[in-house]
This record gives sequence, C-alpha cells and structure tokens, in this order.
Amino acid sequence: MMRILIADDHQLIREGLRAILREEADLRVIGEATNGPEALEMTALMKVDLLILDISLPGMNGLEVLKELKKRKIKTPVLFLTMHPERRYALRAFRAGAAGYLTKNDASTNLVKAIRTIGAGTRYISERVAQTLALSLEELTIDPPHLALSDREYQVFCLLVSGTTVKEIAYELAVSEATIYTYLDRIYEKMKTRSVAELTRYALEQGLIE
Repeated sequence: MMRILIADDHQLIREGLRAILREEADLRVIGEATNGPEALEMTALMKVDLLILDISLPGMNGLEVLKELKKRKIKTPVLFLTMHPERRYALRAFRAGAAGYLTKNDASTNLVKAIRTIGAGTRYISERVAQTLALSLEELTIDPPHLALSDREYQVFCLLVSGTTVKEIAYELAVSEATIYTYLDRIYEKMKTRSVAELTRYALEQGLIE
C-alpha cells in the first residue's frame, strides 16, 4: 500500500485527486494539507510514501516546502502537481530534488502513471518536461537572470508578468503589500530592469508566459 499526502489549497482539486486515486486499490490518500507549513509538518510527522505538492501554496510555496524537507533530511519523494507549465517551473523543481513534475491538465491521464513510476524508485519525467530540460541545458551556458531569483522572488515575478496586481499577490501569499514591493525591488535589481513591462517582455522572450 502506497501512502499519499495531497497538498493543495483548492478543495475541488483535492477531491478530484482523491476520486482518481480511489480507483487504485494499492494507493491510499492518508491526509490533505491546504498550505505550505501544514504540508511540511504533516510530511514530517506522518509515514508518507509520496507527497503530491502544488507550487502555489499559502504560507510557503511548494519549492520552499521541498527544500525544507531536504534540509530536515526527510526523504519523502515529492511529485509537483501544478497549473504552471513545464517551462516555468520544471527546471527549478528538479534542481530542488523533485521526483516528478506534472501539470494539472494532465492529471486525469498521467497521475497514476507518475505515482507508480516514482513508487518504483524512478523520477517521473514526461515528454514535455524532458523537452523543457533539454532546452534549458542548451541555454544554460550562461544562466539567464531569472535563475538568480529566490523561489519566493520567482513566484512573485511569475505572478506579476501574468498580470496579477501587487494587492492580489499579497493576498494570495498572505503577506503585506510592502513585502511584495520589497521582493519587487530585489527582482528589479537582479534582473536589471525598472518596470513590470520590462519584466513581462523578458518573460515573453524566455517563453515563461505566452
């Protein structure tokens, strides 16, 4: 029996994942977390064989959760299940030690396959993820500026270039608007830009948004 913890802040997503996994006799959902700190503590305290983790979580994002698990030497494999396309986060996820990366659009057809692949001790890398990683390797003779951003800065960057306002980002991340402006100052400095418009143009050129 494979014991699975689901970490996602949307109830409908959690219910949908439970429905998919309910059809598999040897896969058992043993708990649900709705934010990053909860996912971290539940994984640390429970006997979890696989953590299915969203990237965009309140409190701590999924990448921060994974890095903290590694820091605590908790070896539970992590499958990222996210709305973000592979081009945006897959490289960061695997660099942080993820066991797999899957978009929510592909969950109905590939979730069980991904879980069984990871359960067999192998990383789950879809064809699109493989293409993304191959392109990234070709481009990484010189690291592009966005790779210098911390995970939280990168999350704010992605939200900004997707058209989310500072107020909306602050609400989503459960922090103050002043904190978001602090992140924005750091992003401008590291990216050598001076406006959201410049960041958006860069994101388009890098294929981080469409």
